[in-house]
Amino acid sequence: MKYFGAHVSAAGGVENAPLNARRIGAGAFALFTKNQRQWVAPALTAAQIEAFRANCEAGGYRPFQILPHDSYLINLGNPDDQAILKSQAAFTDEMKRCEALGLDRLNFHPGSSLGAISDEECLDRIAASIDRALAETKGVTAVIENTAGQGSNLGWRFEHLAHIIEKVADKSRVGVCIDTCHAYSAGYDLSSEEACERTFAEFDRVVGFGYLRGMHLNDDLKAFGSRVDRHAPLGEGTLGWPVFRFIARDRRFDDMPLILETPDESRWPEEIAQLYTLAEGHEVSL
Repeated sequence: MKYFGAHVSAAGGVENAPLNARRIGAGAFALFTKNQRQWVAPALTAAQIEAFRANCEAGGYRPFQILPHDSYLINLGNPDDQAILKSQAAFTDEMKRCEALGLDRLNFHPGSSLGAISDEECLDRIAASIDRALAETKGVTAVIENTAGQGSNLGWRFEHLAHIIEKVADKSRVGVCIDTCHAYSAGYDLSSEEACERTFAEFDRVVGFGYLRGMHLNDDLKAFGSRVDRHAPLGEGTLGWPVFRFIARDRRFDDMPLILETPDESRWPEEIAQLYTLAEGHEVSL
C-alpha cells in the first residue's frame, strides 16, 4: 500500500505535526522534532510525547509512515576532530527524540568533507558517527538521504551510500531515503519509465531495495546532472510526471513514507491526491 504525504510544520509543538498532516489528506508525513536551524532545543516534555502519540493514533499514522528529519547544521563527516563531536552529539540527541516519540527512523543528509579530507575518509567518519548514535539509542534506524552533490557534499552517488552502509556495524538499523530531485541533479536519469527502470536497477545492484526506508518526491527546477538542489512542484520541473507515476505504481515503494518537499505548501493536498490517483492506475488531471 502507498503512503503519500509531505514534510509538515511542527510549529507550536511536535504534537501538531500529525494534525497538520491529516488536514492535507496525507497518508504519511515528515517533521522536524526540533528547530532545524539550531544546535540544541529543550527536551520534549511528557505531555508533548503523549499528545504526539495520541494524535498519530487518531490520524492512523504508524511509525513506518513517519519520516522525521534532523537539523541542517549537522555534518557527520566533518573533518575537524572537535567540530564533529558537536554534530555527533546533536545527531544522537535527535535519535533519542525519535526514540521518545516512538518513531523508528531518522532521515539525515550524510555530510561534507569541506574539501579538507578525501571522500573515503569523510564517508568513514559518517559511518563512525552513525555507529556512535546507534550505540546510544534503541529501535531507531539511521536513514541516509542521497544528495544532489553540491560543493563537497557526499551521498550523491549510490556508491557513497553503499560505502557508509558497509562500514556501519549494525546494518539492521541503517537505511536510505532517495530524493528524486537530488538523484536527477546528481546524474541519475528518472525522466522516463525506461530511465527509471535502469536507475532503480542500478540502485538495487549497488545499495539494495532492502535498505530503502522512504522517498522524497520532488520535481527538479534545474537540469539533469546540474549537481544543484532546487525543488519544483510535481510535473512542473525538468523531471515531469514519469518518475512519480513509476513510484506510485511500483510495489517496491509500498509501506514506506513517500514525502513531498515541493515548494508550494498550498498545493500539497492537490499533489497528494494526484499521487494517489496515479497509484490507483489513473492519470492525473493537469
